[in-house]
Amino acid sequence: MLSEEITKAQRLVRTDAYQMSIGEIVSMYDNEEIIIDPEFQRLFRWDIGQKSKLIESLLLGIPLPSIFVFERDDVSWELIDGLQRVSTILEFMGRLRKPDGGFAPPSILEATKYLRSLHNAVWERSELITDVPVEEQVEIDKSHQLSIRRARIGVEILKRPSDDQTKFDLFQRLNAGGTQANAQELRNCIMLMVNGDYYRAIKAAAEQKSFQTVISVTEDQIERQRHMELAVRFLVHTFVPYDGTLDVEEYIDEGIVQLAGQSNGRDAAGVIDRTFALIDAVAGKNALRRFESGNHTGKVGLVGLEGIAVGVAKNLDAITALANPQEFVRDKIQMFWSQPETLTFTSPGLRGTTRILRTVPFGQNWFRP
Repeated sequence: MLSEEITKAQRLVRTDAYQMSIGEIVSMYDNEEIIIDPEFQRLFRWDIGQKSKLIESLLLGIPLPSIFVFERDDVSWELIDGLQRVSTILEFMGRLRKPDGGFAPPSILEATKYLRSLHNAVWERSELITDVPVEEQVEIDKSHQLSIRRARIGVEILKRPSDDQTKFDLFQRLNAGGTQANAQELRNCIMLMVNGDYYRAIKAAAEQKSFQTVISVTEDQIERQRHMELAVRFLVHTFVPYDGTLDVEEYIDEGIVQLAGQSNGRDAAGVIDRTFALIDAVAGKNALRRFESGNHTGKVGLVGLEGIAVGVAKNLDAITALANPQEFVRDKIQMFWSQPETLTFTSPGLRGTTRILRTVPFGQNWFRP
């Protein structure tokens, strides 16, 4: 069985590999033969220290890790790993395009451990660089520019007919071991790969006041994409059945890929807006917190999201058809935590796979009018 699964999976992945010069990569980008999604550039940003160290490596002849690309139907390449390396080089050269088609301001470097003279170094002086006056910008020599252009980098190519799901899986596995992105930042990129409209619709819904009030996220958590994580989990639990066989994170990953591939996100965003507007009106920031002895206590956790928010969403139309939906939801939320079943949702050592098989079905039944 395992051998058959390996053979089947291997057929999905066809690869090739080249060694290319930086100059060739830049030319392909100029000719739109290598595609970098502009929204990825907003999700992942290196600081100037990281950028300077990359240019230092090129000048010192230190090999760079390979980049990974996906061969599209038109035979152009879509960059799926190596975004920061490639965009840093393009930005330094003044060739990185913005979403509107114009060019991003070129970067200006800072001194590094081995190359102190990189302080205020630029490819070419430019008035687009606002941090440092033109007269203080230091152009690198043409010989150094040539060294960078001639530097070589490995390009691993995921060939057609590898399917889209394989592309998403590869992107996640290549990035999961790094420190640049957490699990939800990777999911954001995967949603963008599948359907940019879907991602933008969910992002807008996750930024709504009622949603953020109910899930009680801090600015720091928002920076780490906690609001997007909870929005994605909410949607997957609401619309994608779970049988307990997959690891929870893989279930969330596969679920959001499935949902993003099915719509532009307007309906999904509508469910988030309607559900959390109702819950916010009922209990606000306390809605998903445990209710004991007449008071809400503790932090917002996954049990509240899975049992209460998803339970309301699965019965949303029936609830809103009631004469007094807010009173119904308020009473149900307060009684939710006193039910014998809810004591089994937070047992010590309880696995997430087991918890979800309990919270989601219970919530669906509990909030059914």
